Amino acid sequence: MTNTSFSALKRSSKTNFQNLVKEIDKLAQSGGSGREEDSRFWKVTRDKTGVGSAIIRFLPAPVGEDLPFIKVFNHAFQGPGGWYIEECPTTVNKDCPCCKANSDLWNDKTEESQAIARTRKRKLSFIGNIYVISDPANTDNEGKVFLFKYGKKIFDKLNDLMHPQFEDEAPVNPFDLWSGCNFRLKIQNVDGWPSYEKSKFDSSKPLFDDDAELENIWNSEHALPPFHDASRFKSESELKSRLDKVLGLGLDLSTHKTAEEAVTAEAKPAKTRKAKEAPKEEAEEAPFDTDENDDSDLSFFKKLAEDSD
Repeated sequence: MTNTSFSALKRSSKTNFQNLVKEIDKLAQSGGSGREEDSRFWKVTRDKTGVGSAIIRFLPAPVGEDLPFIKVFNHAFQGPGGWYIEECPTTVNKDCPCCKANSDLWNDKTEESQAIARTRKRKLSFIGNIYVISDPANTDNEGKVFLFKYGKKIFDKLNDLMHPQFEDEAPVNPFDLWSGCNFRLKIQNVDGWPSYEKSKFDSSKPLFDDDAELENIWNSEHALPPFHDASRFKSESELKSRLDKVLGLGLDLSTHKTAEEAVTAEAKPAKTRKAKEAPKEEAEEAPFDTDENDDSDLSFFKKLAEDSD
């Protein structure tokens, strides 16, 4: 149910939870921006060792919208011809040249081809609104509403709160203004990648006791549907041209039997690259919540491969 007034949001605080749980379930079973700096987005600041912390509150669906988050996919990897950092059209159910190339690699059924497919796979992220309660590194952010882009690791923590493992724990809607929970975000480097394992939710409580203040926060949220607007995604031909350049399809193939052998030979160093070798925006964005042991999106490649048989 879409809430168009604050009073409706409060009345439906509990009933909307079931619909939200169903949507979370679907996303959890299925598996997941622009590149410009967007001042509406908040990021936790980390020190030189990669450690950072803050306290935030996940907010409910914006006025007139159904869900408190929106799902997006993107690709970010390095090839012999440079970096491929693009939003994936599968976000809006359109064909993606990179996903098609990955399905061909997966369908090859060789260990090397499937390893390359893993490095080029689409990455899942979620975008939602948050309220910043405490940001020690940037106190000016405190008391403000921002957009927040997060990955599967944080999504799993939200999902766990809504689906407690033990019988003596009640499900909690982390996006609710009254019965939700503050989130203590803690980030550190583990094996060269950002880790949120030490992050946790506090006990359930209202964000504020004053409904007028809560209503003001709700009305300050940013719209989410624009992140699925067609204008954000390049055409299939543009993406194919960029992909060909990144994969080095214009390379001299005289020493290789096939173009794929040339691409494979040139792409090998990218498989073992460290995060510090990435350009600044890549180091901040692509590794976020990346789980190299999570092959949830490989089922997507498999399905494409099966469909092409």
